[in-house]
Amino acid sequence: MLNLVVCLKQVPMVTELPWDEKTGTLRRDLAAGMMNPACKHALEAALQIKEKYSAKITVITMGPPAAEEVLREAMALGADEAILICDRLLAGSDTFATSLVLKEAIKKKCPKFDLILCGAYTADSETAQVGPQLAEELDLPAAAYVEKLEISGRTLRVRRLVDNFRETLEMEFPALVTISMENYKPRFTKLAGLENAFCGNGVVVLDAATLGIKASSMEQKGSRTKVRKVFLKKAQKENVLIQGTASLAVTEFLDKYQRTISTAIGKSIEEKKLDEKGQ
Repeated sequence: MLNLVVCLKQVPMVTELPWDEKTGTLRRDLAAGMMNPACKHALEAALQIKEKYSAKITVITMGPPAAEEVLREAMALGADEAILICDRLLAGSDTFATSLVLKEAIKKKCPKFDLILCGAYTADSETAQVGPQLAEELDLPAAAYVEKLEISGRTLRVRRLVDNFRETLEMEFPALVTISMENYKPRFTKLAGLENAFCGNGVVVLDAATLGIKASSMEQKGSRTKVRKVFLKKAQKENVLIQGTASLAVTEFLDKYQRTISTAIGKSIEEKKLDEKGQ
């Protein structure tokens, strides 16, 4: 039986993320949470492996108490065990610190894992860093943006799309992959699954002390990066609809924007002349 670990994340269920401009962090308390969309595809990949090859799935997430919701959702879909890393001292951790914490939790609770699956990126930051960093911390072979998985014995074959090229790679277990959102469409929760999520195994909660994480590795103290400024981009363009026949529309367009077009063309010509002089 294979031992699979799926890393999940709870993200805000909003289109405009509530950022705290002073701290450069998300105000997660101001929005309802949901499972990160890409993580759903990673979970689905694990569930299909379980159905085809026989496996045990452990889901793990790091976050506030409310993050337990995504673990329960995963258990309702078919995950066997769930781990929540919850400690106020870990708030504000960047991707580097997060990967360190996940490493310690996996080593403590799932030391004999075969495969770790992560979403390719998260909806709230899209850094796509935690998966590869976790692989580096655990010294694992890894592949990112995987769209198909095949297993033969202890060998994992993956197919991924990178820069418009499809690659097929092979690696030995244990390994780590991040799953893209092209395939592995998430399934719907069944009623029997809900019973398993709330009446079956409970969620194991770990804190920093339990994991033996030093204070220097916690919170922003252990983070290698810091967000200096956060702001919402304001739309500066106006959509204009010009109606009428083709000739009238062109005439109206030129009357309205001829000066703008001429200025842009003039700048391009001047820039070209300067480039030629420089050469």
